[in-house]
Amino acid sequence: MIREIIKIDEELCNGCGVCVPNCHEGALQIIDGKARLVSELMCDGLGACIGHCPEGAITIEEREADAYDEIATISQMVKQGKATMFAHLKHLQDHNESGYLKQALGFIKANADAMPFEISEVHALLNGTNEAGEKQACGTGGGCPGSAPMSFDAGGLKMAAPAAETPTALTQWPVQMHLINPAASYFQGADLLVAADCAGFAHGNFHNDFIKGRKMVIACPKLDNSTDTYIYKLLQLIEEAKVNTITVVIMEVPCCGGLSHMVSRATQMASRKVPVKEVVIGIKGDVISEEWL
Repeated sequence: MIREIIKIDEELCNGCGVCVPNCHEGALQIIDGKARLVSELMCDGLGACIGHCPEGAITIEEREADAYDEIATISQMVKQGKATMFAHLKHLQDHNESGYLKQALGFIKANADAMPFEISEVHALLNGTNEAGEKQACGTGGGCPGSAPMSFDAGGLKMAAPAAETPTALTQWPVQMHLINPAASYFQGADLLVAADCAGFAHGNFHNDFIKGRKMVIACPKLDNSTDTYIYKLLQLIEEAKVNTITVVIMEVPCCGGLSHMVSRATQMASRKVPVKEVVIGIKGDVISEEWL
């Protein structure tokens, strides 16, 4: 398919790494001193990273992209060397892309003689062991910061004794973006909440603060497939259901920003204007920012 995708000029890139945390899809990493697109399948082509590059090394080009053809992607990646290929494989593993990972491993095994590494090194990488076969600590694979493990408690929080069970504020079903019908009557003229999957679990008062008075759809820009379908559904909600406002609630992790960009893309394509508010929730559940876009 012909689509927009980022292009990195290695002559201009100085390896500063500023672009990496600003790639909402986690598709960029610094490998061998240069920014690399380690996984085309995770690049949405929206270019959130472009404005953060101080050297102007990142641009958008429109070309025939094989982003969703894993065999073509990894076969092109061979010439970039072991480090880039290993980053790509770990990237697939970290984001549960088991189907693509299986295809990649099949290609590597079939072309083992041409690989710049041994198959045993791949097994060690994916099984979390070093060359001596010893188990590595969790999180050493250089995966997306959004999936980095951490633990924290609710120290200092005072939980009020519940007088009664808190009722749900949800007034429609389904809510998953893949399943919703934009033509459903309850979306007509509604205030729309577009929420990241994790947000409802992180923010303790999510129902009262965000769902109440709104119709809701949820999605994960990192793990869900066919996000172009999401953009089209959002466009339908704006143009045909004529939603009144859109509130986007995302988590603070970089990958989650892809949800805001999907909403932004849909509003740019729409003929009518809809007010959009973005709310960012911290991983400990606090509201970090809230602003109209």
